[in-house]
Amino acid sequence: MSVIYLLITISIIVAVLFLGAFIKAVKSGQYDDDYTPSVRMLFDDELVKENSNKLIQTEKQKQKSI
Repeated sequence: MSVIYLLITISIIVAVLFLGAFIKAVKSGQYDDDYTPSVRMLFDDELVKENSNKLIQTEKQKQKSI
C-alpha cells in the first residue's frame, strides 16, 4: 500500500514539473507563429485585387442606377 502512495507522489511531482515547463515555454514565446506573417505578405496582393474588383463593381452599379 505504501508503494501506491509513493507512486502517486512521484506522478504528481512529475506532472507539476511538466506544467511548469509548459508555462515557461508559453511565456518565452515557444509557440508563437513566426512563419505565417512572412507568408501572408505573398497573398496580400490577391486580397487587394479582390477588394478592388468589388469596389469597381459597386461603382459600376452606382453609375447604372444614376
